[in-house]
Amino acid sequence: MLTGDKKEISQYISNELGLDDVYSELLPHEKVNVVDKLCRNNYNGKVAFVGDGINDAPALTRADIGIAMGKIGTDAAIEASDVVLMTDEPYKLVDAIKIAKKTHKIVLENIILALGVKLSVLTLGALGFATMWEAVFADVGVTVLAVFNSLRILAK
Repeated sequence: MLTGDKKEISQYISNELGLDDVYSELLPHEKVNVVDKLCRNNYNGKVAFVGDGINDAPALTRADIGIAMGKIGTDAAIEASDVVLMTDEPYKLVDAIKIAKKTHKIVLENIILALGVKLSVLTLGALGFATMWEAVFADVGVTVLAVFNSLRILAK
């Protein structure tokens, strides 16, 4: 946790949340330095920074993923971030990540389906076995199938 709050308050919050590290009484440039260090040393993933104030804007920009609290956040924080949580409920980020993973999976399925069908019909056409109707299905039909497959994203 990176905060400009006093050490006692930030330590109490950190203990309540079960956080590993807490950096308190930081100025904006010190937050950027800590985020920069984390970005350089984090070999296993991305560094996300959540902020709501103008003093968080530089760190939001430096982080791999900047997340602003949109309802109470300042314009500077919202502009500097990659993601804006409009309801100021951080757990909504978990839902967004789940939706993004599901969307990524479905997009890959659609690409594989479309390329597979089109290559199959192209091969059959080159060999003289495909008709015009099969070519139309390979074009329009696969598009419709991909749209219907994409509708699964809406299902919970």
